[in-house]
Amino acid sequence: MRPTRGKTSAPIVKAARNLRQQQTPSEEILWEALRNRRLAGLKFRRQHPFGRFSLDFYCLECLLVVEIDGAVHNDPKVAEHDLERTKFLEQHGIRVLRVAAEAVETRLPEVLKEILEAVG
Repeated sequence: MRPTRGKTSAPIVKAARNLRQQQTPSEEILWEALRNRRLAGLKFRRQHPFGRFSLDFYCLECLLVVEIDGAVHNDPKVAEHDLERTKFLEQHGIRVLRVAAEAVETRLPEVLKEILEAVG
């Protein structure tokens, strides 16, 4: 069985809905490239609740999460949280691809190629 949400609480679902309404510029750019199966026919969900996390972009078909990392992810506490999140997702058979927000905004074709390579 493919993991869709894990055990997700109502507050996480609500937070994910709110995040969909407050996208960062890099999230908007990447979503425009991924939505409606625009990338190789893959179905991505944005701000998808999974367990105690909200995943930036999740492809259930290929069990891949694409996380956009802005400057805040350089903070040691945030990086520690990111590592915990990645381990949690990997325990559920989900691969995590982290991309820099700057890369999405300036080198989108390269980011899309990286996503396709991660899909295999």
